[in-house]
Amino acid sequence: MYKPNWGALKRISARDWAFKVMLWLFIVTAALKFAPADWLAFLRLDQWAANHSAAIGLGLILAVAFFVMQLANFLLDEAIGHLGAKRKREIIEHKVQLLDPAERALLREFFLQGKTILTLPMDELAVKSLENTNILECLGNVKHYAIHGSTADYKISMLARIYLNRNVLRLPNGELSPEEMQNLIKARPGFVSNVLSQRKPPQRAA
Repeated sequence: MYKPNWGALKRISARDWAFKVMLWLFIVTAALKFAPADWLAFLRLDQWAANHSAAIGLGLILAVAFFVMQLANFLLDEAIGHLGAKRKREIIEHKVQLLDPAERALLREFFLQGKTILTLPMDELAVKSLENTNILECLGNVKHYAIHGSTADYKISMLARIYLNRNVLRLPNGELSPEEMQNLIKARPGFVSNVLSQRKPPQRAA
């Protein structure tokens, strides 16, 4: 025996319910309002539609108003998102021009380690500054350490990547020579070695 899937119905949000109800209201009222008279007569709905013409018209107006409001909300959200992204790009452009040595060295770590995600200390000033200016994004995975504080996973934001070239990060062009690599390693932030050591698995006793 077929059993209706009531669980699937419960998972539908109130917004989805409203959309479905208004969609059916629009279809039904539009059909009753604009369908050819012979079609309505064939379905024996002509007299009923004539008697309830005002209610059908009101239902059609409500459905149209609902979808117009949905369209307006969508356009407003798109405009807000566009303006927000534009503002973020302006902040990133300004910050890239004012990177201090610690922030520049921190961003170089992504290139030196060849990784898109790094575990970094959350309380470090350079990390906070780059996150607040939309250059770094925190991905979570927060871990707490008694000595070095909390760490989390970070990546360079998509908006910031187009501004971070070799010239900005002061990376030599082409393949790095051993001397250039040593100079970059010396310029690494002091907390990098601490984070890397935390991620190393403990060695087993012989």
